[in-house]
Amino acid sequence: MELLSERLRRLKPSATVAMNQKTKDLQAQGIDIINLSVGEPDFNTPDHVKEAAKKAIDENYSFYTPVAGYPELRQAIVRKLKRENNLEYKPDEIVVSNGAKHAIANTIMSLVDKGDEVVIPSPYWVSYADLVTLAEGTNVIVKTRLEDNFKMSAGMLEEAITPRTKALILCSPSNPTGSVYSYEEMSALADVLRRHPQVFVIADEIYEHINFVGRHVSMAQFEGLRERVITVNGVSKAYAMTGWRIGYMAAAPWIVKACINLQGQFTTGASSIAQRASIAALDGDPQVVENMRQAFERRKNLIVGLVSEIPGIRLAIPDGAFYIFPDVSAFYGKQYNGFVIKNSDDMSLFLLDQGHIATVPGSAFGEDTCIRISYATSDEKISEAIRRMKDALALLK
Repeated sequence: MELLSERLRRLKPSATVAMNQKTKDLQAQGIDIINLSVGEPDFNTPDHVKEAAKKAIDENYSFYTPVAGYPELRQAIVRKLKRENNLEYKPDEIVVSNGAKHAIANTIMSLVDKGDEVVIPSPYWVSYADLVTLAEGTNVIVKTRLEDNFKMSAGMLEEAITPRTKALILCSPSNPTGSVYSYEEMSALADVLRRHPQVFVIADEIYEHINFVGRHVSMAQFEGLRERVITVNGVSKAYAMTGWRIGYMAAAPWIVKACINLQGQFTTGASSIAQRASIAALDGDPQVVENMRQAFERRKNLIVGLVSEIPGIRLAIPDGAFYIFPDVSAFYGKQYNGFVIKNSDDMSLFLLDQGHIATVPGSAFGEDTCIRISYATSDEKISEAIRRMKDALALLK
């Protein structure tokens, strides 16, 4: 008899978490590994945010918080959505959660029934498909192409939708590809969605502020879609607050009520101290965020230039986030010391063993021809890591 439940046996471990932990284990052994697998900014949390947290401790914000979040934080999120996205929400249309991942999980578990189809463009963030599987939904994976900067067209979305389609999960800027949907591209997708009123949109906008091509476009901005869009965001990426674990969703009241009910049974409210700090983050000087965005853009230009010089690698230039997603399939079938590179898992393992750099295999994101490389690290480490990568790949024959 199986001891674990069937639903948990269907769930795969997070590949990004696993690679990050393996890297830390090797580093603890004294091995000089450059970690390009992690999906978090390398900057420290801004000082004014830390000061707000210290003040909250001194003012004894140490008790259970409301399940949906402090009213003051929900108000700050409402202000942010109006100021930056031109979206009108009320505080009772906001749920604060333990990170954006938690908000996505709440939404999927609240909306998706057994057999419901969820459209996910590939490459996709590692947890989307597994969360749908956990909810007993059916993943409908739409494969995109590097030549199209890994973006799904309106025609591809139309073809993927059936009477069983319950939701679309859309991430822009994208993890793992860095692709960003333009206003025109998002508008074309919105036109398709208006023809299918049963389809909800889970809009993952956690990388909103790390955008190199202009103003962010939210799906909820388009006429007729606001009530069907669940906008997910948080403070982790823009404010270098990954460990604080504050995310949020904005949605129609009945969806919010369902997610509050679910969250109340699983985790209740998010950390009191982190919520007070997040108010300071959202209401603070936007130049702090802009400074980090400029640093990421400089690093993007650096890593794209270096990787583009490696023979055999194909690369779509990212427009946001802090990843590149190069196609390394030209090296499949080659070997070094008897180790044959057959897929992206082999490639990431080879680069870890021979180059001492940590990447994430593209198989985790639904695209086995590629690997994900984070450039959320210093210019010096980027330059050294890509030098090691180039030298390691030259060993393959």
